[in-house]
Amino acid sequence: MRDEEEIREQYEFLTEELESEDMNHEGVKQMFTYYKRALGWVLEEEHM
Repeated sequence: MRDEEEIREQYEFLTEELESEDMNHEGVKQMFTYYKRALGWVLEEEHM
């Protein structure tokens, strides 16, 4: 189970990456992968 601090760190990382000017098609695909992983953590905790 993930703690709140870990989820906040992931959120801040995603925010910084999405604001980066280096976001290209491949970068966006990678961000969605991270986003889905973070959502999975949240959903995992809700079902426990």
